[in-house]
Amino acid sequence: MIAETICSAVSAAGLGIAAIMAYRKRFLSAARIAAYALVPLGLVMTGAVEWIADTAFSPVAWAGFGVLGVAWLLFLSTRAVERRRGGRKETTGGAEPSAVAPAASSPSRAVTAKPEAGKTPGDDFSDIEAILKKHGI
Repeated sequence: MIAETICSAVSAAGLGIAAIMAYRKRFLSAARIAAYALVPLGLVMTGAVEWIADTAFSPVAWAGFGVLGVAWLLFLSTRAVERRRGGRKETTGGAEPSAVAPAASSPSRAVTAKPEAGKTPGDDFSDIEAILKKHGI
């Protein structure tokens, strides 16, 4: 009850300051101050202040936050262990299908043919020379 009273008083004071600013022909500042002043009043009217006050003083709510924290820590610790292992499976056997597709271990680009016997891979610049001749270089 006291939180609602304080929020209402803050809103009334803010609207009073906004009225003074409007009287001084500073309408933009008056509108901005009025917007800020109406926020606490809106929170009281929607029930958000009462919800926050009920949550802050409820042992069940704090126990719920504790359970959420434990779940978060468990999730983070399992992710850390999984990253440390490098994604290896816990057990080698089992009926679970493998997460990796069978074709994923093969190279993704085609393997080129071996160079001719007399040439090394670095000596075959014929395609580059053709491009340079094409551009007149």
